[in-house]
Amino acid sequence: MPMTEDMSTTASGDPGPSGASGEPSALFDTLQHQVAVFARRAEQTRLGGVGAVRNSMDRAAYLLLNHLDNEGPMGVKALAASMGIDSSTVTRQVAPLVDGGLVSRTSHPEDGRAVVLQLSALGRNRLEEVRAGRRELLKELTGGWSDGDQEAFCRLLTRFNEEIVARQNRLAQSGTPGTDPAES
Repeated sequence: MPMTEDMSTTASGDPGPSGASGEPSALFDTLQHQVAVFARRAEQTRLGGVGAVRNSMDRAAYLLLNHLDNEGPMGVKALAASMGIDSSTVTRQVAPLVDGGLVSRTSHPEDGRAVVLQLSALGRNRLEEVRAGRRELLKELTGGWSDGDQEAFCRLLTRFNEEIVARQNRLAQSGTPGTDPAES
């Protein structure tokens, strides 16, 4: 991939000139820039996968379906709370999934007034197609990396995401304005 002005790393992945001085601020300048580039590239490709499923499911749909698959059926409020987003956001994002037959709405077995969201068989099949395509894309992108580098990247990216969530939770608990998770 050719280097562009928004990518300040060398082909080996070492920080380019903005991170070369060894100053902590230069390191974080490079890091914040690379996170911004990653966010743009991920959104451009949607890290959707390869083949027929490339770019075939948006981020919100993937995360909702994945969560329902991993955690099982649940109500809108429980789903929103477990994902760290607002109930109205879940309601808005799940509507096209219900319309498309990927998620079903059923009455709660103990409280018929409450609605439970559940991954349908079609949704489970579609999710697995997308997961397989995304796995293939990530294998392709990191294929030249050592197993240790792949594992380290996964571990550090997971840790980075966990730190973002922890920070959002701390800010939300402190009542800091602009920290509504639904905005992110």
